Amino acid sequence: MDVLFPFDEPRKIQKAFIMQAMQVISSGQNFLVHAPTGIGKTAAALSPALTYALKNNKTVFFLTSRHTQHMIAIETLKKIKAKHDVKFNVVDLVGKQWMCNQSGVHNLTSYEFSEYCKDLRKKENCVFFKNLKYKNKISVHAQSALKVLENLGPVHVEKINEVAKQKNVCPYELACLMGKKANIVIADYFHIMHPNIRESLFKRMEKELENCIVVFDEAHNLPERARSLLTSKISTYIMDNAVKEARQFADDVMADNLIKINDILMEILKQKVAIDENEALVTKDEFLDEIYQICELDQLVGDLKNVADEVLETKKRSFIKSVADFLDMWPGPDEGFVRIISRDFDAKGKVAVTLSYKCLDPSFVMKPIIKTAFSTIVMSGTLTPMNMYKDLLGYKDEEIIMQEYDNPFPKENRLNLIIPETSTRFTTRSNEMFKNIADKCVSITNKVPGNCAVFFPSYNILEEVYYTMQNNAEKTLFVEQPGMSKEERAQMLDNFKQYKDLGAVLLGVSSGSFGEGIDLLGDLLKSVIIVGLPLSKPDLETKELIKYYDKKYGRGWDYAYIYPAIIKTMQNAGRCIRSHKDRGVIVFLDERYLWNKYFSCFPKSWEMQVAVNPETTITSFFGQNKP
Repeated sequence: MDVLFPFDEPRKIQKAFIMQAMQVISSGQNFLVHAPTGIGKTAAALSPALTYALKNNKTVFFLTSRHTQHMIAIETLKKIKAKHDVKFNVVDLVGKQWMCNQSGVHNLTSYEFSEYCKDLRKKENCVFFKNLKYKNKISVHAQSALKVLENLGPVHVEKINEVAKQKNVCPYELACLMGKKANIVIADYFHIMHPNIRESLFKRMEKELENCIVVFDEAHNLPERARSLLTSKISTYIMDNAVKEARQFADDVMADNLIKINDILMEILKQKVAIDENEALVTKDEFLDEIYQICELDQLVGDLKNVADEVLETKKRSFIKSVADFLDMWPGPDEGFVRIISRDFDAKGKVAVTLSYKCLDPSFVMKPIIKTAFSTIVMSGTLTPMNMYKDLLGYKDEEIIMQEYDNPFPKENRLNLIIPETSTRFTTRSNEMFKNIADKCVSITNKVPGNCAVFFPSYNILEEVYYTMQNNAEKTLFVEQPGMSKEERAQMLDNFKQYKDLGAVLLGVSSGSFGEGIDLLGDLLKSVIIVGLPLSKPDLETKELIKYYDKKYGRGWDYAYIYPAIIKTMQNAGRCIRSHKDRGVIVFLDERYLWNKYFSCFPKSWEMQVAVNPETTITSFFGQNKP
């Protein structure tokens, strides 16, 4: 195979992936790929993309939101360079905010950081940015940093930050300078998906999307990420703080106007949301008509932005800026969007109101990229059903090739069980049912010789089951808490790994921090139990998604409700078998997994079994599969 592959010989599925990807890229088409975890998707995608890019003067953008995937991509490229003795340049970057060496910027919103950074540069108050150039030419400091990084070869973003700090220059701008020569750029989704960020980045790197091969890794996240980019909201919390800013930096007129906007939120809530409800749909004009009673919208937004600029001269964030940005977006289109007002309560029991303008259609973000990029590869280990992703991302049949690869791992190393003895359906929830779930989880995890993970639909159900489990479990329990910091999660995971010989149980939430993106290879995890179905709360947003997807694709219930839940469970299950040497048991604990609309979502290669006596089956499985 005439491709820059990092190893001696690709696996069978890797080879098929590489050959098909090369064909798709060469024809300037798009590739939608479901490939099971552990087959080496990164190498299979980067090898043909880099090979074609070097021969045809293209740039590869490898996009992933996971820190570990950035590392894997860099290590793969290092191996390619060493094996083939070929010259190419790589740059790895994350968001400017997370590369910034200024203090106290990591707690800002992206908008706030953007404005803060812009203000520092404008006033020449950022020493790192100032040191980048001298008399409109790259400074000696920056040239020295570039030379160091070029000699080191493909390096992770942390090394770029380290060298930039040593040379006292801006890490992000340094990465952009590296990007001018880069054949491969490893970045996050938003570097391509956000139109303004993409335009700024490409201008700095002197790139054009037309000449780029864009690889989206972990692409099951794309629809939600795309929708979030076109979503905006304000709340009474934001408004209260905006009023305080106005009193400090503006005048009573602006403060009064902001108070009036806050009053509008409360009045709409009173008119639209029933006492026994928490949210309601709002039309564009219901809010705008009230705003125009205060002032012309354009004038109001302009005045707010002017004051926000003044706030950002002395502070890192501005709530007034958040209000201005929201008002700017509110008059946007109706089709593919929904406007919702909702009520909640803060820690002190005070009513908190949020007004949201939410995007329903991820193709609004993705279509311009698909139309412009030379070629795209969209891949994940859970990219099924593939037609859903094709539809939601905005691909047309004639411009995309779809491929689903089978799991290549030995079937005898994996036991997939459905235990239909319990359920987390709302109508079945009771103390007795939670006790039954707890007893079943304990009896299963006690039979597994090693670590287990149990994932629940919500923190509430986790807590109910944990209450009983902690009294009966033979193994140490680790419990995910809402709002855990990155450091707390890492520490808990490290502690959990230490129990691989004795065996411990990690209790988490399907959509939480441990349900996706953690790698527990080999003996670090022997079983995963998925309790119930993590179906979305049937709130207004979900209902509007169902209606919109029904109208556009005729699959509203599937696309907005059933499939997203199943995909979460597939991600949870994927924590268990990470390589061809791993052995493990995956248990789906809910009677609904036997219902056809859910059972039909399981890949055929999984060979699901209904467990009559799961404890005996599990004991037998591990007895027959001793290392």
